[in-house]
Amino acid sequence: MQSLAAFAFGVRTHVLQNGPTDAELFEYVFSGDNTVLALSFVVNIVLAGLTILGIAYLGRNLTDPRSKAIATALMLISVVSISSYTGLTSGLTLGVVEMPAGHPAAGATTAGQDGVLVMWGRYLTWTFSTPFILIALGMIAGSNWPKILTTCAFTIAMCVTGLAAALTTSSLVLRWWWFVLGSIFFLVIVYVILVDWTAEAERAGTTDLFRTLKLLTVVGWFGYPILWALGVEGFAILDVAITSWGYSILDVITKYVVTFLAMFYVVDEPDSITGGADYGATMPGLASTDD
Repeated sequence: MQSLAAFAFGVRTHVLQNGPTDAELFEYVFSGDNTVLALSFVVNIVLAGLTILGIAYLGRNLTDPRSKAIATALMLISVVSISSYTGLTSGLTLGVVEMPAGHPAAGATTAGQDGVLVMWGRYLTWTFSTPFILIALGMIAGSNWPKILTTCAFTIAMCVTGLAAALTTSSLVLRWWWFVLGSIFFLVIVYVILVDWTAEAERAGTTDLFRTLKLLTVVGWFGYPILWALGVEGFAILDVAITSWGYSILDVITKYVVTFLAMFYVVDEPDSITGGADYGATMPGLASTDD
């Protein structure tokens, strides 16, 4: 965790060199001309907060430790999201990056600075939240922890390389190479979800739920690299506000919608989900009981 925090601090230092201050970025985002952009942040703060409250309410009567573990993973998705979107709203995790020569947005200015607005805080969101999505999906599919943690490692690598693509200013070729590298990591995760975990869900008896969750997740996740390529960081076909709203809508689908679908299933604690009193115990058979 400390290394990820140090990484985030290093990114912030890199982005803010000779760039606008948080206050200037906050004023830029919440000025009259950028209301659409600001709403793409604020709406997700509200939805993430409601999702956290919804999970707490739905999961209030859970008794099985495995059901609780899935609910906790689902809640942490929105905990990360509300923190990240607050950072974007405040200007803390925004920056202005000058695009390299040959980029369609080269020479653009934002908030009085040379460069385009980069929402690098979104990459922090994905770095911390997508592992919890995969943990929940993997547990619902009945997968083993080595495979779940492997997908988490690949998704972190995917998000970090995506951030590198967004912040690389030295070469247009290197920006796209980072993008390709992250896409390769992404395809590994897609393979695990569509092939390995689909088969495991059939054996676990969670096929119906997992089919819905995997389609929403995989289809939604394909939208992120497409938006990156079409947005200001890629070919600059879409402006910043439209790109931001695209990301926000995808977050709604792949986080909040997926979360509630999973929670409605988990709260009934079906046999396919529950793990029994010994689940997670280091010494099975010695689970504590109330007198």
